[in-house]
Amino acid sequence: MPLKQISPYFSYWRTSTALGREVVDAVVAPEHGGPSQELSEALDAWPGTYYWSRREGPHRIVLIRSLRPPPKERWWLHVFLFLLTFATVWMAAAQLMGQSLDFRVPAGANFATLWGLLVAWVADSAEGLGFAVALMGILLAHEMGHYVLAKRYHIDASPPYFLPAPWQINFIGTFGAFIRLRSPIVDRRQLIDVGAAGPWAGLVVAVGILAVGLLKSQVLTGNPGVTQQLIYIGQVPFYLGDSLLLTAVRSLLVGEGTVILHPLALAGWFGIFVTMLNLMPLGQLDGGHILYALVGRHQAAVGKLMWYGLVLMGFQFHGWWIWAGLILLLGRGRIAHPSVLEPHRPIPATRWPVGLATAALFIATFTANPLPSLSF
Repeated sequence: MPLKQISPYFSYWRTSTALGREVVDAVVAPEHGGPSQELSEALDAWPGTYYWSRREGPHRIVLIRSLRPPPKERWWLHVFLFLLTFATVWMAAAQLMGQSLDFRVPAGANFATLWGLLVAWVADSAEGLGFAVALMGILLAHEMGHYVLAKRYHIDASPPYFLPAPWQINFIGTFGAFIRLRSPIVDRRQLIDVGAAGPWAGLVVAVGILAVGLLKSQVLTGNPGVTQQLIYIGQVPFYLGDSLLLTAVRSLLVGEGTVILHPLALAGWFGIFVTMLNLMPLGQLDGGHILYALVGRHQAAVGKLMWYGLVLMGFQFHGWWIWAGLILLLGRGRIAHPSVLEPHRPIPATRWPVGLATAALFIATFTANPLPSLSF
């Protein structure tokens, strides 16, 4: 047994099991606390992951391993949802940019004619295709950040589920994506690592796409509008909300003026906005994970203030009322983050900069009114 092979190096230990995982909380014997070469070899042979919890003592270590093989994933479903969501985002973007979605086939058309019509239709919707590639790339990076870190801790996590949306009711063609954590988080270290990985991975891709898109965007001089960035739907201008990060990137790349966003820049804007939504310190959103990891049960008080803030901001932009309602629905009426298995184990000192930087990212990406053109 793996534990029998490594336990001789411990002064004492405690084991627990939860949904197919074994968690060993141990104190290493002083003579092996370096760790010794023998302990290092035993740790290398451990069929899982481990980390030191030195804030609880210089010899404290946590080991985790899976007790059962991972479930057989329905990869066909994940691929199907990804492709379907890609298609709905593409169609939504094409419609947003004024392309007709009608694809009429003349009577008696042969294969060559159909192929020519399809190639022409795709060429006409090239900008919509670019938007779809960019936005799906941002969502995929965000979810894979969570997925990779979850697997690092032997957390049973599903591949990403992408959520398509009819472009007739959702003008970007998707409700986003998520992964399922099918085993519990052990402690706040794991929570902060898994919670922060998604927003930062998605942000890196979003800012890169935003930068490329801004360099392709049209800059208008003269009197500024409602905000300094907008898109046109048909002949109607729609201004988009600003944030500290968006202002900084736009000022660095295009300087002064109002920017008509290129489709890639629009995808970057949405990517940053989605990052901000996820970083709100509510329930089991990424921001809720981060704040709970930093301050424990005090997250509940901050979460209530944030939720009431959404209600108040809803008087300016009604979409916040929908988001506040979804938070309650997904959390089954709870704004407080659920406890981890070992809530009293402190996070390492190295995780505090990660948590604080992620909290600062929420401030940098926050916009109180994302769609001023739709304000009431």
